Amino acid sequence: MATTDFGFKTVDEQDKARRVRGVFDSVASKYDVMNDLMSMGLHRAWKAYTVMVAHLKPGDQVLDIAGGTGDMAQAFAAKVGSTGTVVHTDINLAMLRQGRDRLTDEGVLLPTAVCDAEQLPFPDQHFNLVCVAFGLRNMTHKDRALREMARVLKPGGKLLVLEFSKVAPPLSKIYDWYSFQVLPRLGKMVAGDDASYRYLAESIRMHPDQQTLKALMQESGFAHVDIHNLSLGVVALHVGIRC
Repeated sequence: MATTDFGFKTVDEQDKARRVRGVFDSVASKYDVMNDLMSMGLHRAWKAYTVMVAHLKPGDQVLDIAGGTGDMAQAFAAKVGSTGTVVHTDINLAMLRQGRDRLTDEGVLLPTAVCDAEQLPFPDQHFNLVCVAFGLRNMTHKDRALREMARVLKPGGKLLVLEFSKVAPPLSKIYDWYSFQVLPRLGKMVAGDDASYRYLAESIRMHPDQQTLKALMQESGFAHVDIHNLSLGVVALHVGIRC
């Protein structure tokens, strides 16, 4: 039986997607509020920086993977204009519905699809940009997902991976305290769910650090990968250029 991590637990590979789905089913309705609270609003700056680094132009084709409540997709749509396309996707239906409804309420109509990043239902060499923000660490086979992202990108296309990463050593103790003591309590008070936010803290520790993820992206079809550490490494933006 093949196994993988689910936070600090070891589970059957076939079971991880179900468990992750359960986490996001639980937190979907409070996801945006919790993002603001647990990052003290910094997630907005991290995402705005990612959109800036994307350097999108009118007419570009964009794939937003693990797009959740749609904030990245909305920002990308404003850049590509009416001649471009942003496809908003997530493996979790509850999250995707939150995003679709939010976007619709704001007058933004985008193609929306439930799909697995490890088996993307899109043609080869189709997109100028693929983005996955705070979703890669939840994927069972990160290498398989990255190869799929490379497959659907045009040669010279860009992959943006925005994800929690390894913090600078001076921050590690206080960051651990905040992650394992404060976040679960905050999740319990606001979302009525401490377990999902304990999983969040654990999944961050199990995710590859900056250099390991860079190497994995290079092995998956990205010739050049830059690392942008944000907030002393609490988050890192990896920018990969497809071969």
